[in-house]
Amino acid sequence: MSAQLIDGKQIAAAIREEIKAEVEEMNAGTGKVPGLATVLVGTRKDSQTYVRMKKKACKKAGIASFGHDLPEDISQEELLKIVRELNANNDVHGILVQLPLPDHIDEETILGAINLEKDVDGFHPINIGRLSMKRREPLFVPCTPKGCIELLDRTGVEIEGKRAVVLGRSNIVGLPVAMLLLHRNATVSICHSRTNDLPGVVREADILVAAVGRAEMVRGDWVKPGVVVIDVGMNAIDDPTSERGYRLTGDVAFDEVKEVASAITPVPGGVGPMTIAMLLRNTTDSAKHYLKIV
Repeated sequence: MSAQLIDGKQIAAAIREEIKAEVEEMNAGTGKVPGLATVLVGTRKDSQTYVRMKKKACKKAGIASFGHDLPEDISQEELLKIVRELNANNDVHGILVQLPLPDHIDEETILGAINLEKDVDGFHPINIGRLSMKRREPLFVPCTPKGCIELLDRTGVEIEGKRAVVLGRSNIVGLPVAMLLLHRNATVSICHSRTNDLPGVVREADILVAAVGRAEMVRGDWVKPGVVVIDVGMNAIDDPTSERGYRLTGDVAFDEVKEVASAITPVPGGVGPMTIAMLLRNTTDSAKHYLKIV
């Protein structure tokens, strides 16, 4: 019996409609709307695409968008100056510096310069530090990990007491999503390239979050019956039958695993749409905090 499909597009669309209604109510009551500033350094095509998608999503939700497209060779001090100006702009409630940055710019310095109350990407060292501690609440949680938990919640998956396995330990997804699952009282294992008997550990999971960046790494015999799978991977593999010559796939062998799992996200159409929805959520929450809207 095939698994339930966790439709990230549908869930994200519902969240965006909720946010749109909140923004309309905010505008009617205060004359203000949330504002998101995106900072793009250089001309990476993938980064340009991500920023364009974020601006389009803002427009649809009624959120003001402030774009800064900067040259590849901008100095670190010039970039810091722009971040500080955005910190001081009362119409900007969220600042997103698109990663990765060029090699000559220290990523940690730039992220640390963002006002904590505008860190809607959730990567400020203090927000990450709070996420890593008991009885601490970050102001914002990184968008992709937050989207993973939202998918579980809106699908009715119980997290507390379950065995969760996170495949991957990146700062962007693996580590933060493991902390979120831990805060929700799951028993969490974080797997990586040095994990002994990786399939055996993955097979223990009631909830599996795959975020390792290796196409179709998790096979059908790696998972136990009834597992819930959140596939964060987005990998391009050659496909001569496709018009583009390639197709996108996750870190999970979908056709195999769906026959064993109870629920699974597709790629594309699973976690991806949730990332932008959570960015809009964080930006709207930031504006509410600034405007003192309960």
